Formats: sequence, C-alpha cells, structure tokens
Amino acid sequence: MSSPSTNATPAPAPLIREANALREAGRLTEAEAAYVRILERWPALPDCWFNLGVVQRRSGRYQAALASYQEALARGVAGPEEVYLNRAVIYSDCLRQDEAAERELREALKLNPSYLPALLNLANLHEDRGQREQARTLYGQALTHDPMCFLALARLSNLLPGGAYDPGLIARLREAIARPEASAADRAQLGFALGRALDANGDYGGAFSAYQAANRDSRASALPAVVRYDRAAQEQVTEQLIAAATPRPLAPPGAQATGPRPIFVCGMFRSGSTLTEQLIAGHPAVAAGGELDLLPRMIASELLPFPASLATASQGKLMQLATHYRDRIAALFPGAAYVTDKRPDNFLCIGLIKTLFPDALIVHTTRDPLDTCLSVYFLHLDHRMSYGLDLMDTGHFYRQYRRLMAHWKRLFGAGIVDFDYDALVRAPEATASALFGSLGLDWDPRFLEFPRSGRAIKTASVWQAREPLYRHSSGRARHYARQLAPLREYLADLLPAAGADR
Repeated sequence: MSSPSTNATPAPAPLIREANALREAGRLTEAEAAYVRILERWPALPDCWFNLGVVQRRSGRYQAALASYQEALARGVAGPEEVYLNRAVIYSDCLRQDEAAERELREALKLNPSYLPALLNLANLHEDRGQREQARTLYGQALTHDPMCFLALARLSNLLPGGAYDPGLIARLREAIARPEASAADRAQLGFALGRALDANGDYGGAFSAYQAANRDSRASALPAVVRYDRAAQEQVTEQLIAAATPRPLAPPGAQATGPRPIFVCGMFRSGSTLTEQLIAGHPAVAAGGELDLLPRMIASELLPFPASLATASQGKLMQLATHYRDRIAALFPGAAYVTDKRPDNFLCIGLIKTLFPDALIVHTTRDPLDTCLSVYFLHLDHRMSYGLDLMDTGHFYRQYRRLMAHWKRLFGAGIVDFDYDALVRAPEATASALFGSLGLDWDPRFLEFPRSGRAIKTASVWQAREPLYRHSSGRARHYARQLAPLREYLADLLPAAGADR
C-alpha cells in the first residue's frame, strides 16, 4: 500500500525505504526485522503494520500476519477493505477457516459494497463450498458494478451446470473477447470459458480453436521468465531425481505419537486427483487437506538445491522437517486420524516423502494419456506450469512424469497405490473398495455418494468433483481425434492397447 502515514512524528524516510526495499527483494526475515524496529519506536504507522503483515504472510507466519493487519486497521490505515481482503485470504487459503474468511470479506463489503476483489473472493469462497447460486449472485453483482469485469463473466459462465449452453451466453463471451478493453489475461479467462461452453454444445472444432486462442493469450499475459516450457530442463530434472541418492527413511512415529497420518494423492493434473481425495475423505477418519503447499515450501526454504541436498541432509535435519510437517497438518485439521495432501505435482517428491514419512500412504492417480493431456490443455493453469500452454509440451511433460513414476515404482513397489479414474467410472464400487483395502481403511458404499455439500474443495475441479460419477470425461479425447493426431503418434507406446476396455 502507498497511503500516507497518519503518524504525527513519522519515522525517518530512509528506514522505511530500507524496509520496503528488503520486502520487494524478497529478503523476508530482514524485512520483518526492519519493520519491527520501526514500529517499536513509531507504533502509529498503519502502512508499516500493513507491510509487516505482507512479509509475515509470505513467510508463512499467518497468525502474526493477522495480528499485524489488525494493528493496521486499528491505526486507521487507508483503504481498510484491502486489509480485510488480505486477512480473508489467509483464513481461507492458509488456515482453512472459511467462516472467518467470509466474515472478513463481508466486513470489506460493508465499507465498500462495490469493492470487486472482495465480491470476487466471496463468490469464489461460495464456489469452494459448492454453493452455486450464492456464487452466481455475487458474480452478477460484480458485473452490475463493472460490466467490464471479465473475470466475473468467465466465472459466471463456468458456474452453469453441464449441458447445452445458451447461444446468447456464447455470443456474450465472444463479444467480450473482442472488446478493446480486454487484456490478454482477460481474453484468456474468457477464452477458456468459451471453450467449455462450445465443448458442452458439441462444437468440438470451435471449442478446440477457442482453447488454442485462450492458451496463446495466457502465454501473452505471463511474465517472460515463466512463459516458455523448457523440454531439456525438464528432462534434466527427471534425470536428477532418478539419480539422487535417497536417504535412509526415518523411523515411523511410535505407537504413542500424536497427530494425523498423511495420505499423499499425486499424479498428473487432471488425472482424477480431486475426485480421489473426495472419495477417500468420505471416510470419517480422513480430513481432505487439498493442495497443501507444505512440501514445496519446505524444499524452497530448507532443501535447495533439491534433490542434491538430500545426500548431505542430516537425520536430525530430516527429523525436524518431518515433525514440522506433521505439526502443521495437525494444527490445520485437529482430531483427524488421516489427512490427505493432494498436490498432483508431489509425484516429483516421492523420494522425499518416503524418506520423511515411511508410514505415509501414497495414491497415484492415473487416467487415459490423451484424455489427461487434453484436459490439461483445456485448463487455465498457473503460468509456472507452462507445459500446459502447448499440447505437445504437455505430451513431453507427460512422458517425463511416466518415466519418473516408473522409477518410483521400482523403488517403492506396493508403497505406491495406483488408482485409475477410468476404472472408477466403469466400476465404481469394485474400484473404490479395492483402494480403501490398499489403504487399510474400512469401506462403506456410502462413500461413493456424490455430491457432498459443505466441504470446501479448493481446486479447479471443484464442480466436477461435486457431480455424481459419470463417464463424460472418460474417453473425451475421441471428440478431438483430428486435433490430437500428432500427440497420439508421440505417445503411441504409452497408450492403452487398441480395443482395450474403456
């Protein structure tokens, strides 16, 4: 924030500039210390409290960040609705306290009913909970306040249930894409929504063209540093992971240990991981953790360069990391016997997982290769997953994933449970009950009862995971046979045998 300070005796500007520079450079520990020194002497500086909250949030110190943001509010910070928004994001995304997040967003909207970020975040919170009508109302309010809120239009379109789309909505999406005010990022959001609508209407050629344009616009909107997938670099990552020495596994916690046992659900994006997590979390002893950032944050802060660092990491260091992870999931999900960690790209970390948590359960979700790659290409992924912007890059990433998973399976065998999405939709009870048996969990056919209301799902598959099991997405690639011909040839040796049961 850049609002002027209200303190009658402002801190020397050089100190504030130094703290801000440290924050902007990502030197978070130093930045926090600099802001604390300033505020110890000049506590009535709301902007410094706000920026301290920003630093603490980025450091993963969420309770401290909430307290600093509260101080900013108490000190009369300009634009308080932004502070409430930041507090809501911490509650929702970091602490999984959705009711508290909703409370903060409603406080922001009391102050400024037309504050679009709060409207959009509150609508997204309702989406996570499966509250379709509430979300639609809020996206509609956002469009009333700003008819050019392209994100609201795209999200509103995506909220429509499966089935034929109104031609008027499709025309509205096309018109919005063509507007001169629409940035590349706006066109990407709208283009993915248009592709979904055309696919639902059976216009597969038009849908593929819309998705192609959306991916081009997504690439154009990305920062230069993350815009291009590097095939050679990805191959090197795979080779390093395969060649890395895996440390001796830590001893599992004893019988008296407290805290939940982790269940890692991983695989390619769009391979059914969200549905798998929701199925497992139907068991009363299991809490759905969603896409936790604990392992990536651990690697970035404690284990670089990864995976080479594993060869020199002491048992004490590894024990500390394992304890920190278990403590965090215990704090997020008190009372749970098991917690799922459903980051699909945790397949890159299976060696680390098996080192830190030898008792952890790993579920590897699989799906038809062409369906998987097509669904990745049709999804508006984070730009850091730039392989998703090009269909053949997606195919290359898929090859590297399969190569790495073959390595982990050779090392850990039955310690990794494969779970086939296509088999699940063909034979739900037989496939699901076998999964529960592999995990050592009691099975109940009621676990297959979808949708489940109330439980938040914080992934792009939020609505698919709330629908009853259906076969629409299994075999989806057949509608795009012509467009997928080059990918089919490239992945030929990895595809199911012709005539295999689907």
